[in-house]
Amino acid sequence: MAGVVRVDAWQGRGGVHSGVYGRRRERSQAPPGRGQPLRHLDRTALGPFGFALAAVGLGYWTGYRPTSQVFGPFPYEAEVDEPVVALTFDDGPNEPYTSRLLEVLDARGVRATFFQVGRCAERFPSASRRVVEAGHVLGNHSYSHRFSRYVSEPRQRREIERSQQALATVAGVVPALYRPPWLCHWPWVLGTIKQNGMQVVSGLFGHPLEIFQPPGWKMTTNAAKLTRPGSILIFHDGFDARGGRRDQSVAAIGPLIDILSDRGFRFVTVDELLGVPAYLE
Repeated sequence: MAGVVRVDAWQGRGGVHSGVYGRRRERSQAPPGRGQPLRHLDRTALGPFGFALAAVGLGYWTGYRPTSQVFGPFPYEAEVDEPVVALTFDDGPNEPYTSRLLEVLDARGVRATFFQVGRCAERFPSASRRVVEAGHVLGNHSYSHRFSRYVSEPRQRREIERSQQALATVAGVVPALYRPPWLCHWPWVLGTIKQNGMQVVSGLFGHPLEIFQPPGWKMTTNAAKLTRPGSILIFHDGFDARGGRRDQSVAAIGPLIDILSDRGFRFVTVDELLGVPAYLE
């Protein structure tokens, strides 16, 4: 099902307000000999500190925010004419949680998209194969999922290609969909993804604190509130490339599917939503 990606310019929704605010001190109240050091601190420390904070905020806003389109299309939803939604799962496979998640989806006849880490697929090859065999779509989520790799290899070419090789070996498919770790979409990363003939994919986090595994019902409630026709929802069946407990994430999915189904939503994979191929070969 073809869809047109909705572009949300970074200055369009909400806004970023940064600055340093302080309380004015009257000279008559300042202790003798202590006014000059305070003014010196304002000029030499708070200025650069405030600038650094603003730079970090701008860097996140443009290169990591899920809805930022500053450096090019970064689809987090699609314009559609019917209530459809795509469920996606990152950082797996991670047993036993990936298999438990597949059981929940199978029981409700829902297909999803799994963005898997190459080294995790090598660790749990049967789980990756089961994703494909069950009719879900397998996407690439880098090989190692290490933030340090953005420093040592900014363009991420090796991360992408090595994961492609791992997923092809383990599951027999070559993904056409790529979701960068931490949703980093700097221009040079987007360029490498495009050079590999792949479609970059963003999305909206089902719950901002999923990493800490809040109760499943809280994640269900939050995700249901933010879902609208064309949404791409992000959940995790793993944690980076290290595994970890994800029982509450699994617990959230069944009730979420039930709630959205009652609201008339139909579940599709990301390739169907965006109207692009799922695999290169």
